[in-house]
Parts: sequence; structure tokens; C-alpha cells
Amino acid sequence: MSLTAISPIDGRYSKQVQSLQEYFSEYALIKYRVIIEIEYLLLLADKKFLKLSAGAKKHLRELKENFSVANAEAIKEIEKTTNHDVKAVEYF
Repeated sequence: MSLTAISPIDGRYSKQVQSLQEYFSEYALIKYRVIIEIEYLLLLADKKFLKLSAGAKKHLRELKENFSVANAEAIKEIEKTTNHDVKAVEYF
């Protein structure tokens, strides 16, 4: 138990809620923002608002399916320059 934890959830209860990290961590926030941006781009392409090559669509779908902690870390690096979390996702 850590007395310096931000809340009991990441302190004394961290073992009980560890499985929720996939959905409620900063990594999860970044991951789902990326998924939303990808789905938005694919929708715009489907509706003919922009053109995406088959290769680009494949790459986006693979990124969505295989998003990793390393990808989230890359976005955090971009955020150091942009000072904006959503803009960093867009640049990524």
C-alpha cells in the first residue's frame, strides 16, 4: 500500500482493479482516441470526403487492431511539442 497514491484505487485497491487499466488508464484514453480518429478517417473516406488508398486503409486498420504502449509513448512524445493531447493523436 502506498501512502502517496493519488487515490485508494491506485493505492490499496490497485490489485483488485488492475484489469480495469485497459479501459481507464492514460494508455486507454490515448488508445480509444486513436481508434475514434481512425474510424472517423475511414468514414470520411467511405463517404467520399477524402481519398485513402487501400494501403492507407489497411495500415489504419492494423494500427487500430495492434495499438500498443509503444504507440501511446510515441504520442506522449509528440505531446511534448504540441502541448495538446488530442493534437498529438492527430499528428500521430
